[in-house]
Amino acid sequence: MSVSTAAADQSLCTPLPVLGRDVTVPLVTGGEVTYAALDYAASAPALQRVWDDVAAYAPYYGSVHRGAGYLSQLSTDLFENSRVTVAEFLGCREDDQVIFTRSTTDSLNLLAAVLPADCQVFVFETEHHASLLPWRDARVTYLNAPRTHEEAVQTLERALADRDPHGPALVCVTGASNVTGELWPVRELAAAAHAHGARIVLDAAQLAPHHPVDIQDLDVDWVAFSGHKLYAPFGSGVLAGRADWLQGAEPYLAGGGASRKVARRADGGVDVEWHDSAARHEAGSPNVIGVYSIASACKALTEAGFDSLVAREEYLIGKVREGLAAVPEVKVLSLFGDDAPRVGVLSFVVEGWNSSHFAAALSAEYGIGVRDGLFCAHPLVRTLLGSDPQTQGECGAPEAAPGEKSLNAIRVSFGAGTPDEHVERFVRAVTELVRQGARWNYRTEGGRCVPAV
Repeated sequence: MSVSTAAADQSLCTPLPVLGRDVTVPLVTGGEVTYAALDYAASAPALQRVWDDVAAYAPYYGSVHRGAGYLSQLSTDLFENSRVTVAEFLGCREDDQVIFTRSTTDSLNLLAAVLPADCQVFVFETEHHASLLPWRDARVTYLNAPRTHEEAVQTLERALADRDPHGPALVCVTGASNVTGELWPVRELAAAAHAHGARIVLDAAQLAPHHPVDIQDLDVDWVAFSGHKLYAPFGSGVLAGRADWLQGAEPYLAGGGASRKVARRADGGVDVEWHDSAARHEAGSPNVIGVYSIASACKALTEAGFDSLVAREEYLIGKVREGLAAVPEVKVLSLFGDDAPRVGVLSFVVEGWNSSHFAAALSAEYGIGVRDGLFCAHPLVRTLLGSDPQTQGECGAPEAAPGEKSLNAIRVSFGAGTPDEHVERFVRAVTELVRQGARWNYRTEGGRCVPAV
């Protein structure tokens, strides 16, 4: 959808109300400006609706599952109803389990902990570290970055064809890149995995806030995502999908809640009978408020309608891409090409600029919050920048000073709460910085580029 077409489409929804939309920040050049939060890919601002729901529940807070009192019973109902809401949001199968975790990273580490013995794992080098690194106890095959959807499917098919066909196998793939925002061919990769007797887990951390995610439609075995990227506050995440591997493994954490019965043995030890339900991997007192906030966000996005949300986001993507295309010094990073469908996440480099310096100037001089670095996807960013993907790098900014070349990038990201003015200010700021340079002096401090005092 072009910007002009989208602008004429009166069905586009207005930005959803989010916390912090009226926060002002100081500028080094003097005065204040409303903060433009354009780092949704790291943590999206909480929806006002979610915050209101949590505030309404807070006086009734109680420990779940173990209390006979009214507040404990109410909190238990809310916790378990939140599980049902998330299952509906993800289109779960009847026998799927929804397990609440701390984050996407925690969810994928949980899955890694329950893999059957001698499981082979296949993962593209393009993954976020949350899905690239958890498989330490498995036999892992890292696949090279593809340059088309077709190449991604073919690369996976070749790797699966060469594996031991008799053992268990798992494919891990992102739904949308946290670096480029590009959508991956999840349905086709799932078909390839299943055709070769493998299962597949979808890292939906960047996909779920922007597009509907349906386990049955995509035909994936598991989905993982985080609340803090889905417009929900606090540290909660979700792993949802098939129950057999989860039920067949030892609990991810051992403790209260995961156990059904515990008894002493005559030899002084203990015998434990673990739950078969999701509780098996939810030991300890759960983050009820975090779980409820995820369910509230799921309801809010569903009620807003993904068709409208996607249409508006495509409009914003068009504005950003058109603005950056008008500045020849800016190079937008991409695996699949300029026309590849994407969510509201774009990374770029600017000729003649250290990326940390550029991001610092956007913040200090324009009140725009973006992210710079390698975005916890080091091999992918190195590949996109044309350097050796095996080169080590830090998640933060390198020690390069302003003006020096840096092997990192700048990422702008946005979503359901982003007003037009924020992306318009961003495009204007990029253009002015490239054309006129920074209006302030900057220095490197602790690996970060900061305004010189």
